[in-house]
Amino acid sequence: MSRETTLQLRVNGQDREIRAHPAERLLDVLRGQLGLTGAKEGCGTGQCGACTVLVDGRPVASCMVFAADAAGREITTIEGLARPGQLHPLQRAFLEHGAVQCGFCTPGMILAAKALLDQNSSPTDEEIRRALAGNLCRCTGYRKIFEAISSIARAARGKARKASR
Repeated sequence: MSRETTLQLRVNGQDREIRAHPAERLLDVLRGQLGLTGAKEGCGTGQCGACTVLVDGRPVASCMVFAADAAGREITTIEGLARPGQLHPLQRAFLEHGAVQCGFCTPGMILAAKALLDQNSSPTDEEIRRALAGNLCRCTGYRKIFEAISSIARAARGKARKASR
């Protein structure tokens, strides 16, 4: 006997109704039922960041969150950042700085960076490192990732200086 229940999720600005078992992970619902495959199953223990999504603007390991606990909250996946024909500035910066290699960690890195930049548009290098501490990359060595995020912070500082003149 299935104990599935109907859940109302708000994903990337759209209301979605799904059926899920109480112990079904948000990661599995996003990938399996909603076809949003940007969040990846890495470690399955919340340690690698590959499954990072934003819930109410905060980065969470979707492999560690029950779908039922996300009901009624705003969920943002990597698929929700770009607009038709226009990448999000972080996505563009990752491409321009060569911060994308195999791409497995990229969605989680970008979403963790977005959460940071939404809170602090001009973070220091140390603040960027702390914000990405839960996201592992095995390809890039992190330098290009930090450069991409720092470029967005520098641009924000430049805009702030121009606005204050």
